[in-house]
Amino acid sequence: MFFIGVDLGTSAVKLLLMDENGKIEKIVSKEYPLYFPHPGWSEQKPEDWFGQTMDGLKELTADCRKDQVMGISFGGQMHGLVALDEKDEVIRPAILWNDGRTGKQTDYLNSVIGKEKLSEYTANIAFAGFTAPKILWMKENEPENFARIRKIMLPKDYLAYRLSGVFCTEYSDASGMLLLDVEHKCWSREMMEICGITEEQLPRLYESWEPVGTLKPEIAAELGLSADVKVIAGAGDNAAAAVGTGTVGDGGCNISLGTSGTLFISSGKFGVDENNALHSFAHADGHYHLMGCMLSAASCNKWWMDDIIKTKAYQEEQAGISGLGENHVFFLPYLMGERSPHNDPDARAAFIGMSMDTTREDMTLAVLEGVAFGLRDSLEVARSIGLAPERTKICGGGAKSPLWRKIIANVMNMKVDIIESEEGPGYGAAILAAVGCGVYDSVEEAAGKLVKVIATEEPDPELVQKYEERYQKFRKLYPVLKDFYQEN
Repeated sequence: MFFIGVDLGTSAVKLLLMDENGKIEKIVSKEYPLYFPHPGWSEQKPEDWFGQTMDGLKELTADCRKDQVMGISFGGQMHGLVALDEKDEVIRPAILWNDGRTGKQTDYLNSVIGKEKLSEYTANIAFAGFTAPKILWMKENEPENFARIRKIMLPKDYLAYRLSGVFCTEYSDASGMLLLDVEHKCWSREMMEICGITEEQLPRLYESWEPVGTLKPEIAAELGLSADVKVIAGAGDNAAAAVGTGTVGDGGCNISLGTSGTLFISSGKFGVDENNALHSFAHADGHYHLMGCMLSAASCNKWWMDDIIKTKAYQEEQAGISGLGENHVFFLPYLMGERSPHNDPDARAAFIGMSMDTTREDMTLAVLEGVAFGLRDSLEVARSIGLAPERTKICGGGAKSPLWRKIIANVMNMKVDIIESEEGPGYGAAILAAVGCGVYDSVEEAAGKLVKVIATEEPDPELVQKYEERYQKFRKLYPVLKDFYQEN
């Protein structure tokens, strides 16, 4: 039996074919454009997602026994606003998770509605990337488009809709819309009223492993698959990545170094930190999790390598780096603003501390360290409410770097477990598909059997102390620059 995991990312859709024993048979990746129509805006065309997903599915299953494909599920970029009209046509390009246009609407929600009320309604406060502020922005700035809305969905759920015809979402991804009552797992009537939408415009809610339907006959025919292939609800990318790294149940931890960076702590019970600096979301295992999210992680290194020093030789650039914990250059990783814990869409990246003897290696190291320090900010919030994980899994493109893993281990002072499959959301989605098709009784059982740790990066006490001193200096920089960001 085969199961397909679809990881709908920001730069590409990655499709993974897994057998019932967790073995990855094939991986296919298909890229699509990202549009920045104004500074701080970030959009994509849902039609591009679907077209590349269909092409990817054909390539993925070209050489396998198609009659053995049992289920397909998703791990997708969160928070994006996809709006369809009465003809099921996309009204406007999707407004993505890293879009910063909703500062006014976010301030309205947090200041006028009030953070206390928002937390009561949804367990979270408003962040610029969340879906509800985007709906308010559309209502205010594109009233004709807003009036046409018949269906509001998230990016991965657009794929599920096109494949199955079922208008659906699930709790982990819906948690990031600021429309879900996370604790009680239902749409918040107060938030719908605030946004001027109805429950009929929102999708039906499922658990991540639940089947929502099967492939539409015409889709199945085009792909050469059975029309009985189950479409499983899936999860937001971070929850799917957590499943793919075995971060399920109570007290697990995962760090993701993808386009964005996340610190993900799974929990058996619902909880909220008093300042709402961390997101309180439902998890794909049926329970809950707390998550700190920084908007630019591996994308910082990609920007530095591709756009600034103009090289694709990532490994070679890191090979000559030494002097960990002794770098005199700091990098603030706020290329797209920042979410956790600062909630500041106006924040911007900066290098600080350069001198005439600063080297290219110093700058490259500063980028890697700056992302690690940004993640440490979220860890400090978790520690402040009594959560103190001693080890973490790691995934995402940045996790392939031994140097970056070493920096993470010592900045966090945590053991970093490297797993056999680094495919994160795609692997987690395939696991959810296997659970949804009845191969495993629960997400926790499946993750326990399929996810394997192959190595551990141990923190070095001397490096931990050096990085502690560096981090304490780093955390003073944002407060100093905050007013400057707002003035510009």
